Amino acid sequence: MKNNFSSNLKHLRLQNGMTQEELAKKLDKDYSTIGKWELGQRSPIMTDVIKISELFNISLEKLIGSSIIYDNAEIVDINSNIVKIPVYGTIKAGIPIESQNDIIDYVEIPKDWTVGGKKFYGLRISGDSMFPKYSENDIVIFEQNDDVELYNGKDVAVMINGTESTFKKILVNEQGIVLQPYNTGYDIMMFSKEQVEKLPIKVVGIAREKRTKL
Repeated sequence: MKNNFSSNLKHLRLQNGMTQEELAKKLDKDYSTIGKWELGQRSPIMTDVIKISELFNISLEKLIGSSIIYDNAEIVDINSNIVKIPVYGTIKAGIPIESQNDIIDYVEIPKDWTVGGKKFYGLRISGDSMFPKYSENDIVIFEQNDDVELYNGKDVAVMINGTESTFKKILVNEQGIVLQPYNTGYDIMMFSKEQVEKLPIKVVGIAREKRTKL
């Protein structure tokens, strides 16, 4: 129970805009207890688990039995055609999307996008290397996909060398790949096939939609 419960609890709390202190008050607990639950350092008694399931309107089976964070997308309403996905402030290199924890928001996408097990996440754009197509603070919805036939010529999120993540247009050719910014003030990045395999360079998402706040 510990691994699923601790991560699920933190996810539910953040999704509902609660601090640990606010959740602790609702459960009549000390806030440090919430922190220990979320870190997996302590497990709650079943009475507390039931209170949490009722508070967040989630079944005990789902709260304890499986991870609810990245099971593709989270249903907003059982009768709705909308699901919610996490938005990240950054993508930390070397860490799988499923393990990222820099969640800053959630956005809604059509549920039919997820047909066939497709997975999505959002990323808030920082910097201007992709301007004018994308502006700073735009939220871009990415489909998790590393199929070269699908991502060639598309705007993608890329992990490089386990230390760097970037957002660029990717072009694949016989020599290797090109990562191209839209802003001509930035340099094009070129990598041979050997570098792609050795570094490595891995596409972790294909841009599906841009959302700009006015």
